[in-house]
Amino acid sequence: MCRNIRVLHNFEPATTDDEVREAALQFVRKVSGSTHPSRANSAAFDRAIDEIAAATRRMLDELVTNAPPKNREDQAIKGRERHEKRMEREVRIRTAAV
Repeated sequence: MCRNIRVLHNFEPATTDDEVREAALQFVRKVSGSTHPSRANSAAFDRAIDEIAAATRRMLDELVTNAPPKNREDQAIKGRERHEKRMEREVRIRTAAV
């Protein structure tokens, strides 16, 4: 999965439309293999972003959970910790190969 796409469900405060659109943009970029479409493809690119964002918003609005809402700061800390562990592993692998 693309690392730039984040979990958007069950947060307090709720996920914003901007966050949903950013996730849709990242998805379309990943699937298309392009960060900036040509003029010929920009309409299709933009339409895909709009449709995916709308579908994502509908899904998020319909999801039900009994779990308590997640805290954005706690999730960011956990993400940084995962990143640090990943980087430590990579350094160990690279230095062991030398």
